[in-house]
Amino acid sequence: MLIIGIAGGTGCGKTTVVNQILNELPEGEVGVISQDSYYQDTTHLSYEERKKINFDHPRSIDFDLLGEHLKTLKEGESINQPVYSFVKHNRTGDTIVTKPRKVMIVEGILILTNRTLREMFDIKIFVHADSDERLIRRLKRDIAERGRDINEVLSRYQNTLKPMHQQFIEPTKEYADLIIPNNKYNTVAVNIVRTIINEKLN
Repeated sequence: MLIIGIAGGTGCGKTTVVNQILNELPEGEVGVISQDSYYQDTTHLSYEERKKINFDHPRSIDFDLLGEHLKTLKEGESINQPVYSFVKHNRTGDTIVTKPRKVMIVEGILILTNRTLREMFDIKIFVHADSDERLIRRLKRDIAERGRDINEVLSRYQNTLKPMHQQFIEPTKEYADLIIPNNKYNTVAVNIVRTIINEKLN
């Protein structure tokens, strides 16, 4: 199994890059795991307490479970991937059965901060985008998809997202095998990744 880690700041376009890679690969051969499914279980906290959690700090991710799940997939067994709700700031209690594939892509802003995970990735990719661009994408997404208002998003960006990005996410660029600038459609970098995957599949 080839495991690819795709990291980068919030709103940098990781999902776009993942989809570009998937688009021209055989269906069913590549699986995707999102770091967002592995936010810590916060059932013991009230909704108001959950709202105050710093979701951009590595502590907010259940890396132990994510690592365990990757090991299980590597051994050829299926996992029950948690389902997370951004509206409730908590896992829903549901799970998605995820089967092992020849190639697994793990994507998330903090995945390269964890040494155990980094050592499991055969290829480490960092998607880079300009900070203004990332803020605009984050604003649009959080208002449209996650029920946030503009003041809440801007306040979180200034007080949490930006400092956490500088402290934890930006420094993980040094671990990347490939940095993809995603201010525009980057066909060359995506084609390189696709070629490596195709070699593995064949």
